[in-house]
Amino acid sequence: MMSYAEDGVFENKIVIGQTIGISGDVAGPVKEMLEGSQAYFDFINKSGGIHGRKIELKILDDEFNPLKTLANTEILVKKEHVFALFQSRGTPHTESILPILTSFQIPLIAPITGSSVFYEKKYRYLFNTRAKYQDEIRKGVEHFFTMGIKEVSLIYVNDAFGIDGLTGFNKAMSRYKLNPIAIYHIDRVTPNIDTTVNTLVKTTSKAVIVVSSSSSAVEIIKNLRVKNSAIQIMTLSNNSSQSFVNSLGSLGYGIIVSQIMPAPHLMTSMLGQEFKKIAQANGVAPTYAAMEGFVTAKVLVEGLKRSGSNPTRSSLIRGLETMRQFDLGGLVINYDEQNHDGSEFIELTIISKTGQFLR
Repeated sequence: MMSYAEDGVFENKIVIGQTIGISGDVAGPVKEMLEGSQAYFDFINKSGGIHGRKIELKILDDEFNPLKTLANTEILVKKEHVFALFQSRGTPHTESILPILTSFQIPLIAPITGSSVFYEKKYRYLFNTRAKYQDEIRKGVEHFFTMGIKEVSLIYVNDAFGIDGLTGFNKAMSRYKLNPIAIYHIDRVTPNIDTTVNTLVKTTSKAVIVVSSSSSAVEIIKNLRVKNSAIQIMTLSNNSSQSFVNSLGSLGYGIIVSQIMPAPHLMTSMLGQEFKKIAQANGVAPTYAAMEGFVTAKVLVEGLKRSGSNPTRSSLIRGLETMRQFDLGGLVINYDEQNHDGSEFIELTIISKTGQFLR
């Protein structure tokens, strides 16, 4: 098989690398997301690929461990010689590989994190596709304030993701001139959830925002509910998956979850119609996590189309940067030479009695 001058580019395929938590704390939402992205790649490949080349994914499991994310990325770039990277998941995980992106001038498209660290400074080789976590938190505080709920607390995991959430929470509370009732942090590896919840339920809190991975968030919510807490609970889009809802069971009713993708069942948009058609054809459940995978795959494909018939990493970057106010059919992605932020879309949903996300 003839290869081209650029790593990962062959006569009939382009090889894209991905390291992500197929096992570990985020395995459930990752499975849904991968199903969504693979469904779109399969659709593109069956339609002839990009300039005659099919997309081939090399996926390594990092078990949602930042150290393994780094090791996997080195394998993908140095040994597998992939053309580009796609869909890392996690804030400390993505932070760990930033030096590799710069050193090898290899782009990463659609990191599954909304941490402000990836937005406040422009990274030439990183292209975001989702809104910031801090904006999700602001939306939640705004909702509580509008509803007359001023007694708001925060539980956050003590890693880069959680600290970003803490910063966003303090900014949002200050914006609405509110004083937090309580702020608690939990350890990422050994979270002290029972102690934290026991303390929280003794406060005057009427609402709490939970910034943590799915497994810890599920445990926090169940613990609160079992203690008959009437506290309104909100969590972020990193927990927007059917597996998260299923893990909560009947205790999930009434939980607010912020979303950074349009509703996967929304048929009033071209994006919703396209997603339904391709998802059904591939047996993919129409979840928010699958929709995110689908959208991020579309962004990568569009960038590859714009990179030309003899793509290089530089031409891929230039191609992505021409996606200015690019409408995917109901979600706008915006890149240029100075801005790799992607999307600002956010809305709040609530889990229904039947385990569905209601807008």
